[in-house]
Amino acid sequence: MTAHFWPRAHALVTGAGSGIGAATALALGQAGVKVSIAGRRIDPLQHTASLLGEHAAAVVVMDVTDEAAVADGVARIEADAGPIDILVNNAGKAASAPFEKTDVALWSEMLASNLSSLFLVTRSVLPGMAQRGRGRVINVASTAGLTGYAYVSAYVAAKHGVIGLTRALALEYARRGVTVNAVCPGYTDTPLVAEAAANIVAKTGRSEGEARAALAKVNPMQRLVTPEEVAETILWLASTGASAINGQAIAVAGGEVLTG
Repeated sequence: MTAHFWPRAHALVTGAGSGIGAATALALGQAGVKVSIAGRRIDPLQHTASLLGEHAAAVVVMDVTDEAAVADGVARIEADAGPIDILVNNAGKAASAPFEKTDVALWSEMLASNLSSLFLVTRSVLPGMAQRGRGRVINVASTAGLTGYAYVSAYVAAKHGVIGLTRALALEYARRGVTVNAVCPGYTDTPLVAEAAANIVAKTGRSEGEARAALAKVNPMQRLVTPEEVAETILWLASTGASAINGQAIAVAGGEVLTG
């Protein structure tokens, strides 16, 4: 099935230098959408932009946890490439620690990177969408937003917050032409999972292959999800054909978490 989009649709993808963000930017570009990308480092962003080719729009280095930087970055993107019709909030990070060793700094970092950042970017984009009467907001959450995992309590709390914010905004903007949904990937073959595997190696002495297998084991398919599989779900949610899908948290996890 071919996904259809508004004429001259413009998307912004955060955290687009690698992993799910880069895969999503490329999927949108291949569908004919004009794509602006943002992230913390210019080199990975420029690589993604080179793959986008003619579909690349603005490229902005932006700290999504900084209110002023987000306001300035979104303003520059819209000045260069026009109003944003599709927002994919992908930027985020993960860190693990036993709860008793989770200090305020780690707690604050996880909330800032995974929840407050999403609030800041969405607040800069969503009012314009509502005013124009069309828009898609897709938040990249995690299965951690649907269930609990040990040793990542701050990350789990932040991702549950993403799901809550998604549902609240979906209801608030439902009559204004905007839908707000979340995708919840399981362990996905990205740099984030590579870091998780490295932590397992360092703490347990297992090999990298054993560590990756342990992460894949929670998926009933016994494998890691690919960034492209997550991107295809986002592509559908961003399309005009998904206009009745609103306030949903869709697990892309091989059956690890069953919802519905």
